[in-house]
Formats: sequence, C-alpha cells, structure tokens
Amino acid sequence: MSDIEIAQNAKMRPIIELAAEKFAIPAEHLDPYGHYKAKLSLEYVDSLTHQKEEGKLILVTAISPTPAGEGKTTTTVGLGDALNRLGKDTIICLREPSLGPCFGMKGGAAGGGYSQVVPMEDINLHFTGDFHAIGVAHNLLAALIDNHIHQGNALDIDPRRIKWKRVVDMNDRALRQITVGQGGVANGYLREDGFDIVVASEVMAILCLATNRADLKERLGRIVIGYKTDGKTPVYASDLKAHGAMAALLKDAIKPNIVQTLENNLAIVHGGPFANIAHGCNSVTATKTALKLADYAVTEAGFGADLGAEKFLNIKCRSAKLKPSAVVLVATVRALKYHGGVERDHLNQENLAALEVGFANLERHIHNVTVNYGLPVVVCINHFTYDSDDETALLTQKCEELGVKCVVSKHWAEGGAGAEELAKAVLEIADSREPGFEYLYDDALPLWNKIETIATRLYGAKEITASAKVRGEIARLQEKYGTLPICMAKTQMSFSTDPTAKGAPSGHIVEISEVKLENGAGFIVAIAGNMMTMPGLPKIPTAEKIDISDEGVITGLF
Repeated sequence: MSDIEIAQNAKMRPIIELAAEKFAIPAEHLDPYGHYKAKLSLEYVDSLTHQKEEGKLILVTAISPTPAGEGKTTTTVGLGDALNRLGKDTIICLREPSLGPCFGMKGGAAGGGYSQVVPMEDINLHFTGDFHAIGVAHNLLAALIDNHIHQGNALDIDPRRIKWKRVVDMNDRALRQITVGQGGVANGYLREDGFDIVVASEVMAILCLATNRADLKERLGRIVIGYKTDGKTPVYASDLKAHGAMAALLKDAIKPNIVQTLENNLAIVHGGPFANIAHGCNSVTATKTALKLADYAVTEAGFGADLGAEKFLNIKCRSAKLKPSAVVLVATVRALKYHGGVERDHLNQENLAALEVGFANLERHIHNVTVNYGLPVVVCINHFTYDSDDETALLTQKCEELGVKCVVSKHWAEGGAGAEELAKAVLEIADSREPGFEYLYDDALPLWNKIETIATRLYGAKEITASAKVRGEIARLQEKYGTLPICMAKTQMSFSTDPTAKGAPSGHIVEISEVKLENGAGFIVAIAGNMMTMPGLPKIPTAEKIDISDEGVITGLF
C-alpha cells in the first residue's frame, strides 16, 4: 500500500483517551480538533515546569538530501515507536508540514510506510490552522506598515528600506518580486515588495522559540520592519503597535499539537520552519513539554546535519538551554550511491564502488557531529527493499572503522519492531553519558567569523566572500547585534552553494549574498549563494496527482 493508504487503514484511538492513558494528561487541558488531534493548554505546559526532571533528548538528523530519499522523519517515528516497544516512555516531536512542498516536489512530512504520524491527510494539509494564523499575523504587520505610510508616516519610515515582505504558504515564484500600491494614491504608496513562503517568516521562527505568551508578544514587538529616512534608526513592530494584535492571532497557534503514531504512541507536531532558509526545528514548547512528560524525547531537525542539526544545536539549544544525549544520523544506500555519482534511474542496482565514493558525504557529517560538537552518533541505514547485503555490510564496516555504531533499520516496512536494534543502540549511548555538547562558536565571536566558522568547519569551504555592500551590512549589524547566532540559508543538496556538487566537496568558496536581521527570533540570517526564500513549483507538481473522491477520500498525497 502507499503511505496514504497505510495511514487511512490505521486504527487510531481518540486522542484525549490516549493522552490520559499514556501520560495522565487531564482532558480539561486538551482542546480537541475532531477526535484525533488536540492542542495542549499552555497552563498545563507551565504546570510541568517544576514537577519532574527532564527526560533525555535524542536528535535525528541526516546526510545531505537527495532525490533518492533519506527518511529522517520516518526514522524519528520508527525510533520513537521502538523505544516505546522496549518499555521506555517516549514522545516524538516533529515539525508541521508546509503546503508548498506537499503540492510541489517533496511531498508531506508525516513519515512513511509503517512509521507515520496520523491522521496523515490532516497533518499534511491544514492540520489545526497554525500556519494560517502565522501567515495572517505576518501579513497584518505588512498591512499596518503600508497603512501607516499612507496615513501620513508619522514614524518617518523610508519606503525604500522596508525589510518586511508578505508571505503565503505555497511555492509561488511569481510572487518573489512585486509592486504594491498601484492604481493611484487611494491604494497607498507605490513601492517594490515581495513574498516569502510562510515557513521562512520571522513570525514562524518566533513562535517556535517563544517560551510563553509574554515572550511571544515581546519577541513580536522586537521585529525590525525597516529603517527611518536617516537610514540608521530601526523601526520596530512595537512602534506600529502591531505586536498585541499579532499575538492575539497566535493565541491558539502557540499551543502544541498532539497526535499519534500508527502504533498509538503520542507525538507532538508543532511549528515548521524550513532548515534551508530558516532554523529548521519544531517549537521549544513542544520539545520541553515532551522532555517533562516522557523519559525520552526524540526530535528531528530539517534536511542534513550541516543545516538542521547545526541550527538545532547553535540556535535552538543555545536559546532554550537544551542538552542532547545522542544523535541519530540517517543515511540510505540509495542516497549514498547518488552522492557517488549514480543516476537516479540506476540506484536500485548494486554498486559498491559508487557507495564507497558517496560515503564521503556521510563521513563528513559524522565528523561534524562527533568532532565539532562532541556528540555521540549512531548511524541508521534506513533500509530499502533493493539494498543488497554486500552494500549494507560495506556501510557498516566503514562506519565501524570510524568508531561509530551503524544499524540497519527496517522501520519503514515493519514499524517500531523494525527499529528495535536502533533503539537499543541509542539507549546504550544515551544512558551512559551526561547530556551535553560543545557549541560550534562562541557568542562573542564577530558575525563575519561565525559565518566563516560554519562554512569552513562544517561545509569544508576554503573561505567566505561577500560584496562590499553585504560586508558593510554585516559590519553595521555587528555594532548592535554582534552576539546573535547565525542562521544560514543555503541549498540543502550540498555542502557547497552548488546543489549539483555531490559527496563532500572541499576548498570551495561560499558567497554570502545577503544578510537579514531577525531581531524577534534572535538571530542573523546569512543567505549563501542564490538561495530563494520563496521556492517555485517543479515542472510536474505533486498537486497534479492529489485528488479527492466523492466520498471524501484523499488520494495522491505522500
């Protein structure tokens, strides 16, 4: 069966009943969205703060993504189910899917095979409306900016220096650069504008890093929307008195969402910034709630370890003072053969030579996690039907030569039962050490050097470069915001800025084409190469395959 058919045949349990049985969550603290989805009240989340010690945090990350697929979310779900099968109270924490990739090329983000969270269609489409609320809150601020200028511009906002674009949760390249205010003075001030995708919104990042309603509102007020006509003085969302209304729109979106796996284990799915253009982690509230409720919390960070894991550790863990106990690094034989130069149509054929070449990608990710962060790694070979015994044996051998445990896991086909060996390997590490790791860079390191450290130590780059204009902007930001961490926006497909450069390229130059202050989120976005914050649709979008029957059954979603 397809992923969606497996999900539609799942025997789900009422979420309020399940939450009470698994973790004694009172029904009055759950706001149900139908029978199988619910939001957890912030009052209950707050009540957990001093009740018990936190559980152990396990991060699932991956090699550099390929069209062959890696299965990071699938592995997160399978590992969580396996830990529960072994008698360990475990909650998984995932991001919410964006509609853009669902209808574009990537598809959904609820896992796959027999390692999924359900109800799959709801999670992948509108879910509980969080993304809609984030988009509306973001666009309210955009509307207030243009209205303020139209009504006389008492704040002296320079229309040429407005940094706040609009957003929509769809891949729509036609909206990257637009003009607003056309049609005469009654329609506002004529100026250039553009759209980003919702997952790139600073409001999304703020929601995921905020710890409570007060923190959310304060962060929203700190958003820098642009500058005054002197070119230096920032204008904040609080200057427009926008942050209160924005927070009101997010009153339900800030609450974590609870669903279940196919094996009826709890999952918290909340927030959804992309890791190639944002910080790629689910909400701090979700992760901390899972750590208070369960003995183990398994979470994933977007795309490869050079992006998602880097931001999880240097941004999210720094902000929320989280300390992981272990890292699972997901790879597939198919993906590593792709990194070794095999064309997509031939990935199902055994090719040990290409696998050995492609191993360089996995090896660098292992080095980055173990050496640069001091974290122990378990490599998970997410098993595909066409993987040969010789191929998996070669991968296992090469990992062991690096002193790293490697486990072949069959959770896609067998659910939690197929990931029990992986779970045992993770427990062996997590239970034998105190949680902790080393940051890649210190807060006091200058912004330019932080960017350079990420590029040279993680990406294998020779150096970074930038135009005089970008260098000047970095120097200007250094004066007031120099202690903030860096959020790199870079292609997920390669260690370099060239998405076609497979394996582990070294000695390349990373060009920083733009830097953006996200003061409310608390980081500086550095855009590498020609990375877009509004994706486009492929030649044949997934949307062409998605349909609904007269009986309301959705097909084609994956």
